[in-house]
Amino acid sequence: MSRPSLIRRIFSGFWRGLTWFRLALSNLLFLAFLGLIYVLYFSGGPPPQPEKAALLLNLSGIIVDEKSQVNPLQALAGEASPADREILLRDVLDAVHEAAKDPAITALVMELDFLVSAGISKSLEIASAIDEFKASGKPVLALGDYFSQDQYLLASQADEVILHPMGAVPLEGFASYRNHFREALEKASISMHVFRAGEHKSMAEPFLRDDMSAEEKAITARWLEDLWQEYASTVEARRSLPPGAINRYIDGYSEYLTAAGGNAALMAQEQGLVDTLLSRSDANDYLVEQVGAADAEGFYEAVFFESYIGNKRPMVFTPMTEDRVAVVTAEGNMLTGEQAPGTIGGDSLSRLLRQTAEQPGVKAIVLRVNTGGGSVLAAERIRQTIARIREQGMPIVVSMGSIAASGGYYIAAEADEIWATPTTLTGSIGVFAAFPTFERLLERVGVYTDGVGTTPLAGSLRFDRPLNPQVAQTLASSVNFTYEGFLELVSAGRGLSPEAVAAVAGGRVWSAADALEVGLIDELGSLAQAVAAAAELAGLDSASHTVEYVHQALSPRELLLQQLASRVGMVGWWPGLDVGMQLLRPVATAARTLTELNDPAYLYMRCFGCTPP
Repeated sequence: MSRPSLIRRIFSGFWRGLTWFRLALSNLLFLAFLGLIYVLYFSGGPPPQPEKAALLLNLSGIIVDEKSQVNPLQALAGEASPADREILLRDVLDAVHEAAKDPAITALVMELDFLVSAGISKSLEIASAIDEFKASGKPVLALGDYFSQDQYLLASQADEVILHPMGAVPLEGFASYRNHFREALEKASISMHVFRAGEHKSMAEPFLRDDMSAEEKAITARWLEDLWQEYASTVEARRSLPPGAINRYIDGYSEYLTAAGGNAALMAQEQGLVDTLLSRSDANDYLVEQVGAADAEGFYEAVFFESYIGNKRPMVFTPMTEDRVAVVTAEGNMLTGEQAPGTIGGDSLSRLLRQTAEQPGVKAIVLRVNTGGGSVLAAERIRQTIARIREQGMPIVVSMGSIAASGGYYIAAEADEIWATPTTLTGSIGVFAAFPTFERLLERVGVYTDGVGTTPLAGSLRFDRPLNPQVAQTLASSVNFTYEGFLELVSAGRGLSPEAVAAVAGGRVWSAADALEVGLIDELGSLAQAVAAAAELAGLDSASHTVEYVHQALSPRELLLQQLASRVGMVGWWPGLDVGMQLLRPVATAARTLTELNDPAYLYMRCFGCTPP
């Protein structure tokens, strides 16, 4: 047998070497993956809790009812900024409740410098938990270099508010401003076709106007004033300030600042908003005294709330069987189909509700709604699921979060009871259709669309063709039909006459107090109170009922990414990036809005103009 040629032997050796390298690399990657699993799940656990420590609410990010799905690249590279980090409201509430009865926890400390957003509704729920903590006799302290308006609402709940001597408390009140895109769409040669039902359906305004209409300004000013009054009165009560003190502080800010020699921190102290001015090092020494313990580096002893509640919650892998109330969260925009957590999918949320109702021991469901709505088809599928569950004898109570409007109210109207926080925005009973076409934009670059169809309607729903007049008439008819169905649903679900519903509909946004007065909701209260109401409807002991928080099941890959994201922290935070993102935000908002118009019939129940402070 002849010996292979030199070239063949060279290529054969190269191929064997490449195969060996590939196998070795695969094995190394597999070992690295196993190491990652070990690090995430079996090592680096939280240290033992000190014998004496403060519970530290180091709230860095945005407080939400349900966390969004983790982006794989973000999980590996680190979060871009605190604005991308989400804090689960239930983690905060549970940690405070547990700490109140824990003898090892001697104080509650809030460090709020990196709290991006909590919202007034969630802040008031945390405030209620802090009240329970205070009842245990332990002190509550808030520490900050500079309190934003959102941060200060939480800080004001403390027994003592400590501000850096170079800090400030720049309150300004609530406002609602949004971008309007009519001229931009015109300049981009994009035709936005909008059909609406309900004279106050303000979603169309950003696409059809360059400003907010006078009617919408009046309605928005009404609910803004209600929310601001709740904010101001809450702060004044907690800080023992006379009524109107917060508004006088804002109105006279420049005069007070001048009188204080330009020292904003001193001015805040003189006006009663803060108690003590201390540098970080002095504040730490003071907190060591209040907590009664220091760590090896001399800092006041504290346990982070997330690791604290993670230790306190048992790792339960067996399904629950005892009688209980199940809490399901609906947060984010409503879209059709399957959607990840942080967005409401018509199919995914419906399935989760059905599966929850079928679990042994579940006697009632509380649906926590925090959405401005979205796709009509998604909302209708969820509503039908709620109706079927109720027909089977299981009560469903809705607990409204910061916002439960339009499609959010549509699904709530089917429930046995509707509870809202005192600062919830709701209503917005209206429907619109939206369909953009880009034929003019394409013509500007020399692209034209032409062809033939078997009927006049064939190919009419193309983005590169003008909107067919028959299609326009169809969309208008569909909007009116869906709107009438919305009114009938509210009338039947709320026990209101058609005339009464028509008077409060039209797309108008209502504050919780006004919604209660006109009959759109049943009670004002927290999620915990809504759970108690559901337990009572189910015949459970309201004092000792078990509560289960149900979440959409995550795949092993999603669980790994979630764990990785929580461990990585904020390594990739580049502060300079935030400035550029702020400048691009209007463009990003417009683009995201267009991509979220995914209803197959182009019909929507969505409130863009009722974003709560």
